[in-house]
Amino acid sequence: MMSNLFSIFDPSTNLFNISFNWIKTILGIMFIPYSFWLIPNRHFIVWNLILSKLHNEFKTLLKNNYFQGSTFIFISMFSFIFFNNFLGLFPYIFTSTSHLTLSLSISLPLWLSFMLYGWINNSQHMFIHMIPQGTPSILMPFMVLIETISNIIRPGTLAVRLTANMIAGHLLMTLLSNNGPNLPSYLIILLIMIQILLLILESAVAVIQSYVIAILSTLYSSEVN
Repeated sequence: MMSNLFSIFDPSTNLFNISFNWIKTILGIMFIPYSFWLIPNRHFIVWNLILSKLHNEFKTLLKNNYFQGSTFIFISMFSFIFFNNFLGLFPYIFTSTSHLTLSLSISLPLWLSFMLYGWINNSQHMFIHMIPQGTPSILMPFMVLIETISNIIRPGTLAVRLTANMIAGHLLMTLLSNNGPNLPSYLIILLIMIQILLLILESAVAVIQSYVIAILSTLYSSEVN
């Protein structure tokens, strides 16, 4: 029996007392060369179609801020988070996106670079963006305070959103599976069906969360110019 429910997010994967948990974050790179050795194949065509759709969508969101190659950072971030979310659904594979260490390492530098670029190169626009058009003069100090706080917590909300969504589904599946040995045989079949449905739901969450993080990052970058 587990002494800590959250221990499922930090399994003891080691070899010769060397921890291999975080090496799982680069397992997605192993899928990339396969696409280039066997061209054209269905895997490459489907993935290329997804990336081209994302490129067009990010290009539309960036509007006047778009320049050639500017969508690559968001497509790369989507791919990285997607691979980590999806691989975390397999047994005995460390779910790195369920830790704030990784999610904050992605969102914080990206948000900080947007803020530095905006305040250094276009500070007037950044000041104007803090006060919505038509705001009464008496409410302007409060709007500046609210907008400043909402801007500061953006990297935290991105990180917590990803982490919380990955933790919630995994915890629910673990809690249900722990009750399996105590259930009669006819309820175990129902439990397996529920677990399969939850696994399908978690697969959808893995895709949706990577898409949401990429879209929100694109929208944040479009506001700095």
